[in-house]
Amino acid sequence: MAETSSLESGVAERYATALFELAREAGALDSVEADLNRFTGFIDESADLKRLVRSPVFSAEDQLRAIAAVLEKAEIVGLVGNLIKLATQNRRLFAVPGISKAFARLLARHRGEVSAEVTSAEPLSDAHISDLKAALKASLGKDVAIETHVDPSLIGGLIVKVGSRMIDGSLKTKLNSLKLVMKEVG
Repeated sequence: MAETSSLESGVAERYATALFELAREAGALDSVEADLNRFTGFIDESADLKRLVRSPVFSAEDQLRAIAAVLEKAEIVGLVGNLIKLATQNRRLFAVPGISKAFARLLARHRGEVSAEVTSAEPLSDAHISDLKAALKASLGKDVAIETHVDPSLIGGLIVKVGSRMIDGSLKTKLNSLKLVMKEVG
C-alpha cells in the first residue's frame, strides 16, 4: 500500500511541477488553480466520476471519452483540460486529485504562504476559516493557505497539520486519551 501511495505521490508531484511551470509562464496560476479545484470538486461530489477515476477496469479510451465530456460540460480547457486528458491517456487519471494538492502546495510556496490541512467534524464556515487563518498567521508569522476536510468521526474539534507538525484538538482523540487513563486507573 505504501508503495502505491509513493508511486501516486511521485507521479502527482511531477505532473504538478510541470503544470505549475507552464501556468507561471502563461501568467495563468489563478485560473489553473480554479479549474483544478473545480475538477477535483466534481470528483468529490460524484461517486460515478470517482469510480471512473480510480478504477482500472475502464479502458483508457473509455476514460478519455468520459473525461472529455465532463471537461467540455464544465468548460475546463487550456492547461488543466490538456493535463487531465494527458493523464488519462497515460493511465494516470487516478493521480489528478494528488496533482491538485501538489499544485496547491507549489502555489502556496510561490505566494509565500504556508499550507495547512484542517480536518473538522463538520464543514467550517467562511468566518471560522478566516479566524483560523488569522490565528495560524499570528502563530507562524506567514500567510496560510488552508485545505479543509470533513471527518464526522472526530465528533468535534479540529486536527491541524502544518508541514510535519500536527495539532489534534478533536474530541475523538480526547475521549480516547480519557479512556486510556481510565483503564490505567481501574
